[in-house]
Amino acid sequence: MRNEKNLIAVEGYPFIAVAGFTALMFAVLSWKLPAVFAFCLTLFIAYFFRNPERTVPQDENAVVAPADGVVIYLGKAREEHTGVEMMKISIFMSVFNVHINRSPVTGGVVDTFYSRGKFLDVRDERATFENERAGLVIEGPHGKRIVVVQVAGLIARRIVCYLQKGDSVTRGARYGLIRFGSRLDVYLPGEADIRVKSGEKTVAGETILGYLS
Repeated sequence: MRNEKNLIAVEGYPFIAVAGFTALMFAVLSWKLPAVFAFCLTLFIAYFFRNPERTVPQDENAVVAPADGVVIYLGKAREEHTGVEMMKISIFMSVFNVHINRSPVTGGVVDTFYSRGKFLDVRDERATFENERAGLVIEGPHGKRIVVVQVAGLIARRIVCYLQKGDSVTRGARYGLIRFGSRLDVYLPGEADIRVKSGEKTVAGETILGYLS
């Protein structure tokens, strides 16, 4: 899978290169303030695309957070693609969070979907249905299916997903990212044992959202 060994996600290289080159040009021209600003921007972009290692829980029934961020919604909801009522957990990622997304469970990708849409603030619940989004339906332990949806936000304009229908993935494996602020919606079976609360911070690949019974 892409970005397994990179300290900085490869999707960030073009942005870092452009910002770094701009800083260098300003420095050559002796434009001090623009050069300092461009240099700081280069460092921030590199920080944004950082790709740290994580310690993934080994319990096969554990569902881990797919993103770093804060739980902004927790409750029952009808998942749009499958039409099934499930337990929904929404995680908001600010521009200061790690933006590499990780698989919540080990299993096979049985379906994928993508919808063009708006770029509302992802803290607005309408974003679930109206924003641009890409989703995976993963069949995990004991045939239980979960759905994870990447939702583009007010600033985010690019969803990246490495997985396709028929692929296999392991819990905590990197599977994509969203550039510059966004949200992840995770749908678990209604009988799942939820272990997080609204307002709780999550760490992708480490925080246990719940257990599949």
